[in-house]
Amino acid sequence: MNPFNDNYFLGYVNEVTPQYVKIHFPSSTLLNRFHHEGTNYAGGGVGNFIVIEGEEYGFLAQMTEIKLSDSEKKELTAKAIEHKDSDFRPIGKAELLLSFNVFSPEKIQKTASKYPLIGAKVYSCSDDQIRKYVAEFGKKKDENENVYATLGKLVTNDAECNVSLNSLFGRHCAVVGTTGGGKSWTVSKLIEEVTTQTNNKIILIDATGEYSKVSNKTLSFGENVKFPYKYLSNSDFCFLFQENSPNTVSALCESIHSLKMIKLNEFTDGIKIGKDSTNISEQIRANIHHFYNCDFDITQLSIQLKNECVKVGKNNVYEEDTFKLGYTSHLISRVNLFLNNSTICLALGINETEKKTQRKEDIVKAIQDFISGDEQILRISFEKLSYDFSIREIIVDFISSFLLKESRKGAFKNNPIILCIDEAHQFLNKRVNAEDNTIFSLQSIDLIAKECRKYGLFLCLATQMPRDIPIGTLSQMGTFIVHRLINEKDKQAIENAASSANRNALSFLPILGEGEALLVGVDFPMPLFIKIDEPKTPPNSNTPRLSKKSIENS
Repeated sequence: MNPFNDNYFLGYVNEVTPQYVKIHFPSSTLLNRFHHEGTNYAGGGVGNFIVIEGEEYGFLAQMTEIKLSDSEKKELTAKAIEHKDSDFRPIGKAELLLSFNVFSPEKIQKTASKYPLIGAKVYSCSDDQIRKYVAEFGKKKDENENVYATLGKLVTNDAECNVSLNSLFGRHCAVVGTTGGGKSWTVSKLIEEVTTQTNNKIILIDATGEYSKVSNKTLSFGENVKFPYKYLSNSDFCFLFQENSPNTVSALCESIHSLKMIKLNEFTDGIKIGKDSTNISEQIRANIHHFYNCDFDITQLSIQLKNECVKVGKNNVYEEDTFKLGYTSHLISRVNLFLNNSTICLALGINETEKKTQRKEDIVKAIQDFISGDEQILRISFEKLSYDFSIREIIVDFISSFLLKESRKGAFKNNPIILCIDEAHQFLNKRVNAEDNTIFSLQSIDLIAKECRKYGLFLCLATQMPRDIPIGTLSQMGTFIVHRLINEKDKQAIENAASSANRNALSFLPILGEGEALLVGVDFPMPLFIKIDEPKTPPNSNTPRLSKKSIENS
């Protein structure tokens, strides 16, 4: 690869700053596209890549501006343009992207303290050279081979973009963009490349059901899988019922403990009035280590809440507390409303017949079977599950928590797993603030982002609204694939989280076409604008079309 060939010559550097260089083009004809020895060169147009010659290092840059000098602007007329002898000498501005060793052009590094000199020659950069640079992104010195994904082509010069999968997912990945920008298309393409190029597994959280054709193995809440409520912790129940008062939280937890004691055959019933408070407290304390994942009859929860409305009277005997019953009544109503929601009961396995219970899979067992099985993609669909009582968020948090615990055991060290969450803004940053400043929050996904890279559990988050993702989670994403973004707060969130995304690159986000994206990341020394290839199995995300009204002939 010889990037400095006079056949590719464009101009000279005439100004150098830390942010950009200015280039003098001796002739406007040098800006045109051309071919040399069968290779396509894009010339010096805006958005095109150029190479700048140095003594020890060469530089790759991207054109951001072309203009004429003030004196030549006055000569710019239709007659002058049509005259074959007329020529102009444009001035260009280019952003420095990376540097490379002159003697080994394939060795690249991020430009930090090296800059070209005044008078340095500028050359057009071939598609093949860009392709080779992109393939080197993320490649480690001790790696003999790397796994590449063909995501698409660069928007500027149609160079094929082969990206290292380890660079994409090794430090987690986020796919963001407004609706209709191609976000789901990109997620499908990523899943396709992972399953085609590797033996690794993907667990896909499908919030809307649009990835129904992507996987043969599907678990759908409300249909063939259930999330047994016995897996819920007391904090989960507080979040489920949006309970934040310390007094009612205490009544809720005591009710659950009593129902678990009945299941363990330690209590004959849940009635406390007339019973010794000391004995009951000692029994619960002695059996509390059995409460984890202990089943109980949740249909009796509202009744048990009434039974818990007691106070300690004479001789340590419980007696009725009408005041406590008063401030617990709203919680009792909420529990009854919850138990009457047929969709939620179906998803949690409440009131199931024996036949239905056998037909539905336990979500934990289903995930364990998938991890040990041969299937590569497990799609967990929430399409049929309602948004009531934050049940979606709680189930996704539990799945994330389960995978977090497995990863800490070293289960994914040798065979990493990718947890892909579509519409991630629905499941993150969810919390309930209590009156005493305590907080019930769902933070398993955040913990995965912060600590699971080294355990082999990688995150891929897809969202329309990056501003709604906690900044602590977003800042842990090593790679961003950014489709069209219009909202200023969304662009600000990406700029704050992605260190390699500069303002010049982000300025293109509002005008990106469908399927076009900005690829930036820790392992990518420069931002890349790519057109994502169509996946073999595209998602069901087409927009329904309005049809023309038919006019009947009278």
